[in-house]
Amino acid sequence: MSGAAVAELPQPASEIAVGCSGLTKSYDGVPVLRDISVTFMRGTVNVLAGENGAGKSTLFKIISGQVHPDAGQLTLFGEPVRRFDARHAQGLGVSIIPQELAPIPDMRVWQNLLIGREKSGFGLLRRRQMIEEAAAMMEGVGLSVDPTLPMKRLNVATTQMIEILKATSRQARIILMDEPTSSLSAREVEQLFQVIRRLRASGVCILYTSHRMEEIEAISDTVAIMRDGAIIRHAPTSALTERAIIADMVGREITELFPDRQITESDTPVLEVRNLAVKGYKSSVSFTVRAGEILGLGGLVGAGRSELLEAIYGMRKATGSLRLDGRDLPLGRMKESIRRGIALVPEDRKLSGILTSLSILDNVTLPHLDTFTAVGFLENGNRRSKTLDVLRRTRVAYATLGQKVGHLSGGNQQKVALARWLVTGTPRLLILDEPTRGIDVGARSELYRLINDLAAQGVAVLLASSDMPELINLSHRVLVIREGAIMGELKKNELDQEAILRLAMGRASNDRQ
Repeated sequence: MSGAAVAELPQPASEIAVGCSGLTKSYDGVPVLRDISVTFMRGTVNVLAGENGAGKSTLFKIISGQVHPDAGQLTLFGEPVRRFDARHAQGLGVSIIPQELAPIPDMRVWQNLLIGREKSGFGLLRRRQMIEEAAAMMEGVGLSVDPTLPMKRLNVATTQMIEILKATSRQARIILMDEPTSSLSAREVEQLFQVIRRLRASGVCILYTSHRMEEIEAISDTVAIMRDGAIIRHAPTSALTERAIIADMVGREITELFPDRQITESDTPVLEVRNLAVKGYKSSVSFTVRAGEILGLGGLVGAGRSELLEAIYGMRKATGSLRLDGRDLPLGRMKESIRRGIALVPEDRKLSGILTSLSILDNVTLPHLDTFTAVGFLENGNRRSKTLDVLRRTRVAYATLGQKVGHLSGGNQQKVALARWLVTGTPRLLILDEPTRGIDVGARSELYRLINDLAAQGVAVLLASSDMPELINLSHRVLVIREGAIMGELKKNELDQEAILRLAMGRASNDRQ
């Protein structure tokens, strides 16, 4: 299958929900959408497939009224859109679930779910009634959460489900879902799919981005493949193969997603964890990560992997002891962890991995300003030189060093989050929490090779991932976590999805019932 443009899908008698004609958009002089012309019908699920930076999120922002196109025409149910405003789009029946969630942390769950739809009587909020309504909404999709909890108390997966529920409960006629399953467990994904099927049956038009090929086949009616800001193919899902979709997305065939795993013979311990008990969990854990080893952490969503990584990094309270390169590492002191060579690429890159409003140059060098300072002045020449070098090594696609990181694709943002820890050399311990969440197959392949190369250079890597192929193919061994405890260890020749899931569910590794 070639990457050449094909004719638009023949239109059934049903109503066109979204019509795009010649839409274009540029940021910082760089085109991100090029002459987008496509239509999507009522009662269909349509996947936008493409590498990060292909323009999917920008198209979503135009349809949802957040961004005004530079040129072209957008129609919703046959009516031209002349006012690009988020509230106006909501009034026309458009609802969006963005990839990077932005709930108000101090808001209660019920307030988040019903914001803009508050109920009142005699000038007072009917708080009890709204709490009961929020509880009923969550119960309807199998979500068991106290509606009075603050949003900041929820993990990423639960926050994702709350945001999905909020968007789908607004009687929307067009729903845009940007990587909605990136933080969900298999059970939660199926719950979401049931919601999507009900919405499709009721005539809702759903646009959906995903980098998971199995989801595209399971849920979509059509696939619109984007590359370099253009739609190069729009076809029924049944007419496409996984191989063809990937080849169209990246403009080439990726023959091997995962690199050959470097086998380390080193017995040199880099990180020694002894009886580490993270606040909020009853159990303690002990393990060692050796030089050149990629140690995977498996488990279901909410198992405590992120909390464990944050405790090692010094972000979260814990008891026990840590040793790095044979020397004691104090708990709860993040600055000391950074100084000693520990680097963390967090699960939520926009919350604590990067600063989207700052430039690429500032993001990459911010943790190391003392290195680039002499006699109280920044050595900008050295700073730029080192940044250019690390961006080349990590293959970040960008326009200028002054470009805001928020204008980069998700995959390139993740590369910047990693590059900032490589600009002054290689870390001793690299902690990766869901490193490819929301990243396309091309960017994944590059990141996997970079991680593998770092391990080959002797860097110890701690990798937490919910992506089973990623965990199995990158790790030398895997510790499976459940409720903050290590349920078992799987060596390289024991790694398979079934074994990991058995341990994650609290079963013995040899229990096949």
